[in-house]
Amino acid sequence: KHLEDQNWIKSIMQQEIRPLLAVDIIEQLHRQFALLSGGRGKDGAPIITFPEYSGFGDLVAEDFQNVVTYLTSIPSLDAASIGFVIIIDRRRDKWSSVKASLTRIAGAFPGNLQLVLVLRPSRFFQRAIADIGIKLHRDDFKMKVPIVMLNSLSDLYGYVDKGQLTCELGGNLDYCHSQWIHRRTAIENFAVTVKTTAQMLQKFGTDLAETELPNDVQCTKDLLTTHTEKHDKLKDELKLAMKQGTTLLGCIKEQAAKSENHQLNPDEMENHTTVERLLAQLDETENAFEQFWSKHHLKLEQCLQLRHFEHDFREVKVSLDSRMATLTALSDIGDCVTLVEMLLKDLKTLEEKESLEKAQLHALHGDQLIQSNHYSVDSIRPKCVELRRICDDFTNEAQKKYDVLSKSRQIHKGIDKWCESGVYLLASQAVDKCQSQEGAEAALQDIEKFLETAKENQLSDLKNIHNQYELVLNVEVKVCTEMFEKRQVSLKKLSAKQTRPVQPVAPRPETLTKHLVCERQLMSSLWVSLINLHLTNTTKGLLCNCCVLTDPVFFLPRHIMNELIETERLYVEELQSIMEGYAAELDNTELSPLIPAALENKKDVLFGNLPEIYEFHNRTFFKELENCMERPELVGTCFLKRKEELQIYEKYCQNKPRSEALWRQCGDSLFFQECQKKLDHKLSLDAYLLKPVQRITKYQLMVKEMLKCSKNQEGTAELEEALATMLDIIKSVNDSMHQIAITGFEGNLSELGKLLMQGSFNVWTDHKKGHSKVKDLARFKPMQRHLFLYNKMLLFCKKREETTDGHEKPSASYGFKHSLKMSAVGITENVKGDIKKFEIWYNGREEVYIIQAPSMDVKNMWVSEIRKVLTGQLEACRGMQCVGILCLGIFISPSQLPHWTPGHSPDASQNADVNVKRGGDQCLRTHT
Repeated sequence: KHLEDQNWIKSIMQQEIRPLLAVDIIEQLHRQFALLSGGRGKDGAPIITFPEYSGFGDLVAEDFQNVVTYLTSIPSLDAASIGFVIIIDRRRDKWSSVKASLTRIAGAFPGNLQLVLVLRPSRFFQRAIADIGIKLHRDDFKMKVPIVMLNSLSDLYGYVDKGQLTCELGGNLDYCHSQWIHRRTAIENFAVTVKTTAQMLQKFGTDLAETELPNDVQCTKDLLTTHTEKHDKLKDELKLAMKQGTTLLGCIKEQAAKSENHQLNPDEMENHTTVERLLAQLDETENAFEQFWSKHHLKLEQCLQLRHFEHDFREVKVSLDSRMATLTALSDIGDCVTLVEMLLKDLKTLEEKESLEKAQLHALHGDQLIQSNHYSVDSIRPKCVELRRICDDFTNEAQKKYDVLSKSRQIHKGIDKWCESGVYLLASQAVDKCQSQEGAEAALQDIEKFLETAKENQLSDLKNIHNQYELVLNVEVKVCTEMFEKRQVSLKKLSAKQTRPVQPVAPRPETLTKHLVCERQLMSSLWVSLINLHLTNTTKGLLCNCCVLTDPVFFLPRHIMNELIETERLYVEELQSIMEGYAAELDNTELSPLIPAALENKKDVLFGNLPEIYEFHNRTFFKELENCMERPELVGTCFLKRKEELQIYEKYCQNKPRSEALWRQCGDSLFFQECQKKLDHKLSLDAYLLKPVQRITKYQLMVKEMLKCSKNQEGTAELEEALATMLDIIKSVNDSMHQIAITGFEGNLSELGKLLMQGSFNVWTDHKKGHSKVKDLARFKPMQRHLFLYNKMLLFCKKREETTDGHEKPSASYGFKHSLKMSAVGITENVKGDIKKFEIWYNGREEVYIIQAPSMDVKNMWVSEIRKVLTGQLEACRGMQCVGILCLGIFISPSQLPHWTPGHSPDASQNADVNVKRGGDQCLRTHT
């Protein structure tokens, strides 16, 4: 059908459209030297009139040729085959004009001539010349048709009916030349429009037929939109062309209505026929095109449906595969009732998701597409079958796991009940009754009876399974039996040995309880083996490992993540209650009389930057943690991403001493009691203000637990980095708390750079004055000093314990003693006699400080950090092209001391340092 439509459009295009149009020779036509008035000869021959035209002799041959050719092309082939009647009106002209007209017609007339009628000049002299001339030159015109010389119009009526002549020739034929030109132009324009429209339709149809269908939804949508827009545009053009033709046809009919006899002349009848024929062609073209477009549009819509179906199929299949993988990874048997309940809850959660329902609906949608005669049935049907198969597999697998977990829960509950009964039995046996042999034997009998119930409980529900797989379970049953026999032997010995009195004390069945725990674990193992063995045979290998109890890689991270999120939610709620229940109430005018004077304008002191902490957790951090619920392994990225924001706790902790001091002054006020009452808090505000300190220290514990159960898993590297980051934040917070306790330092601590390390040490000092070496009197008695290491300076402080109230614990402060600029510090990593000591010396060993760390780890950390500072200074100077500024006088390590080796005497070390000092002095002088 498509090929027929294409052939129809092609046939329209191949129809003859005359090459010469009125618009091409519009100027020549307006000169009116030749007319096709629509009149006909007596036998129906078309009449072409050459009216009087003064400039006829001056016409360009090409113009004459074009006009005559165009006029002869207008009548139908039937009319043109009869031959044309030529009327030459030269009544007011000369013979020369008659001769010129005949000559041109004879030489350039393209059509078939039937008769040439000449109205010769009316003046006597010119008429005589014309008579003579026609006789003499008739043969020169080379016309095969007769040339009739007419004396008057009455003679003309003898050859042509008066009704076929225009009023200029005494006839009554209605003819307007300008109107004729306008109509001819309109008809030809319409014909060109029909041709152009057909060509556009053919090209569009070819493009549609050659278009390849896209493979994705968006491209298909775009293609459908593009083709629809092109179709609508062409449809508009068709409507416009149809309107143009209809209007033109109406004008022709209107002219017929206005004529005297309500009839059209033959030429106008041909115009009418031509327009009707073009309209018919246009209508047929439109119908053929619409049929083709309807099929193409349907295919595009079906293609879009198919792409949507395929896209949704992939999404549903990925979801089902993911759920199937989760279901497969779900343990079939937990090792306790709690875990089994948790597994059942997770299983129920999997079943509640809408993926199965969505998959079933998608399969039904595929069936509907098949029933609607979709062109791609072979692609849709297998996908529907695949979806239903996956749904059935998932449902069957979920049901099997549910059955096994239900049985496991039942068994574990029985075991727990039995174990609890056993512990109760042991705890209820009075020890004083066991002092006699009869009492001990009675207790032994009770225990033996109770142990007999273990066999009954063990096979109460799975007796058939046990009988079926007794050989497989012999090993573990034997182990269990041996354990029971050993217990009985020990109890018999206990009942036999009654030589010493037993002190009557409260019963302590720890030993028996431990045995019962072992028994309970062994029985659980037997139950697990039974159920797994049963499943292995009934499901034909559905379970990969019948001894697997649970998968910690899957469950533990989720539960740790759940705990982290729940505690975070509680933390945010507590912060919110502080902000709304206490901080906001300070601005409440109704409670202003209850606010103590010490608290006025000190909200920021009491709460610190708690609003900033609350906003961060409430708006950002809590939501990001929630997003990690399904993928706990990604929680490390949350801490890494927000490590800068978590630094806000440092500011809060620095303000905490001031906050606590203010609370001690006004914590007992009625204002806080009233706020606590409104909030229904059991604890006072100071307990809640401690929450941020507790929270920032708890994160690293959570991350550490997550890391334990996520080894070699996705996100492990991020978790390790997150743990290091949180520990570093806690260290920074801790260091900052010590820093704010420094007293007596006259400079600005913020200008010293970042606080890198702080800690307490034993310190000995050595000073060299002039050329003689002087030792402190306290050389062999160490000083207790607290050191603070910054990028630019090392501070020596003395720690003091201060007690504010008798019931308060003492707080530490650090009295500043002296400092060393790091730009003039050197270090000796090892000191003879004590591996925990190292030396820090100043200005080329003019001052030497022997530092004794509390442990080797602390020493190594300090030496490493000092080395980083000095190396950083050296690199900075190299960057400034000032390597000589530092030289060896500033950074000395054992590898750089040319005469220093472990085990050398102090003198040897000093000699080496003296040599270095000289070079260092030279460098410093150069720098100065």
